[in-house]
Amino acid sequence: MNYNLPQIPTRTQKNRTEGLTMVMDKGLSIEEVKNFLSIAGPYTDIVKLGFGTSMVTPNLKEKFKVYADQDIPVYLGGTLFEAFLIRDRFEEYLQMIQDFGLKYVEVSDGSITIPHSEKCGYIEKLAKHVTVLSEVGSKDAAHIIPPYKWIELMKAELEAGSQYVIAEAREAGNVGIYRSSGEVREGLVQEILTQIPQDKIIWEAPQKAQQVYFLELCGCNVNLGNIAPNEVIPLEATRVGLRGDTFMFYLDK
Repeated sequence: MNYNLPQIPTRTQKNRTEGLTMVMDKGLSIEEVKNFLSIAGPYTDIVKLGFGTSMVTPNLKEKFKVYADQDIPVYLGGTLFEAFLIRDRFEEYLQMIQDFGLKYVEVSDGSITIPHSEKCGYIEKLAKHVTVLSEVGSKDAAHIIPPYKWIELMKAELEAGSQYVIAEAREAGNVGIYRSSGEVREGLVQEILTQIPQDKIIWEAPQKAQQVYFLELCGCNVNLGNIAPNEVIPLEATRVGLRGDTFMFYLDK
């Protein structure tokens, strides 16, 4: 930080395992990545190349290198994993990950339906090679999963080898743990937290109000995901009470 100011909460430091900010890159150019990292690199922990954008992104290897040079792991969106899976190309997917030298993968079933035991099997296989993030929740807003089922799925995926479970919201923040309006399904979130350790969950929270909700509920070192590149610095200020929405969170009452 550039100044000394009392009553600022203590943030975990990189390479952190809690208080993660996962950024969604939906098609930044090489120069945009460099510019983004020049200011937000210290606060960016993981980058996801959203959905299937990596397949159509020019100069992909160069992009990976720019992130790697800043020691920021990159993974490919879970939708791409599902696209390989539905075509019966899991082994090709694993080989591609290894060829690119990626150390993280996302396993999801938000667009396709597979038996959960099968999903956990993929997690187990991938966890032998890379760090696995697995996503729970459907991209279909009409598919409502009850809280007990969220907990059951998250527990099983962590036991199968996932380092973190991601609570689905899509890049718009209007499905999964949120209603179509973007409002948090508070009962669901709070019930999940009775059974799943906070530091093992990455909450997708692309909207400011969603970020503020989790910061108030879980503190400044909550794991948040699907953050837009230009929102990383605003989020970091919000985390430590330097934005109107969280201004009073850490002051002595």
